[in-house]
Amino acid sequence: MTELLALKAQRLSETHPPPLETTPPLVAHVIYALGTGGLENGLVNIINRACPQRYRHVIICLTGTEGFERRISAPNIEVISLHKRPGHDLALYWRLWRTFIRLRPAIVHTRNLAALEMQVIAALIPGVKRVHGEHGRDIQDIDGSNKKYNVLRKALRPLVHRYIAVSQDLAQWLAQVVEVPTAKIKQIYNGVDQQVFTPGSVSVSAPVGFKADNMQVIGTVGRLAEVKDQRTLIEAFSLLVNDSSIQKPLRLIIVGDGPMYQTLCDRITELGLCEYIWMPGDRKDIPDFLRMMDVFVLPSLGEGISNTLLEAMATGLPLVATRIGGNPELIEEGINGCLVPVGDAAALAKHLKHILTEPQTMKSFGENSLNKARQNFDWSRTVEQYLAVYDQLLGRVEMKTSQPPANES
Repeated sequence: MTELLALKAQRLSETHPPPLETTPPLVAHVIYALGTGGLENGLVNIINRACPQRYRHVIICLTGTEGFERRISAPNIEVISLHKRPGHDLALYWRLWRTFIRLRPAIVHTRNLAALEMQVIAALIPGVKRVHGEHGRDIQDIDGSNKKYNVLRKALRPLVHRYIAVSQDLAQWLAQVVEVPTAKIKQIYNGVDQQVFTPGSVSVSAPVGFKADNMQVIGTVGRLAEVKDQRTLIEAFSLLVNDSSIQKPLRLIIVGDGPMYQTLCDRITELGLCEYIWMPGDRKDIPDFLRMMDVFVLPSLGEGISNTLLEAMATGLPLVATRIGGNPELIEEGINGCLVPVGDAAALAKHLKHILTEPQTMKSFGENSLNKARQNFDWSRTVEQYLAVYDQLLGRVEMKTSQPPANES
């Protein structure tokens, strides 16, 4: 099959000449789907903020879009859906190959395991440079140790010219487990829009009792999926609500939607917490919801670099998160928040109680979060680092090696 595709690629290249040199190179971003998520949010932010005279961009979704493409503000961005069928859809490779031949990208940038195999099709296109991004893992491969997946990753490793990891944790995993040469790995943190996510007043219309002056609000934002483990947060909250030593009334806000929505609702009902917990679903006014919160919690089983943690930091919130993935790269223990074991509701409740009952700790954690976000996580810096990787691969300019990592002041 690959020989047939290569032969047809040669023939079509003769009838589809490459674009004029004055046209900016095209980057084809290949992802599984364009839905709500950190990977997709990062991609859209990069495209919206990148200089259109430097690179053109197209997004290729192996499945489809879920309305998230409406957040693209950059002009002339084509979004292509290949409508992958469930299971191993062999026709998908043909559709992708035809798409590459039509587009003639200079760079193909795949993201996460679901799109990694598409590097094989990209390798059939003459002259194309290939990038793969690691943004985090799902529940089936939470720690990156799945033998089947790692065999695939290692088999496709020679096809990838450059890897981009969103956290130091993922970069180390690529080097140590997937055995990618360190020279091929670039670690780039996501940024956060500090014009949008900032401390300020709240304009959300909330249920009765959620905006009272004496109320303390714990909150989280994220897709309601097993890997995000909002259930442990609910269990921890039930311990706090029943703790007589906490004098101020407590409320919990869980923003997001996903397959675990009904399961979480059922658990809230079982615990008798319906009046204390608000689940508003998937919302566009996330900055206002963050400004409603006194403490932000991320109870995930696995993370790359959490966009919601960055957004909470830019809003000036104290943080409590699980000690996994890139979370320790954002949270300095005892400085801007606390790290807790995965799935430990008692430990989570203990650390939340410590913050909620000590106003000075809450204040200093929030201030330190805000300062850390402002100093280290700016989108313009992130975008420049991505474009520099593309520049280096295409030999356009020398990659900037003197720029400090994003977690350094």
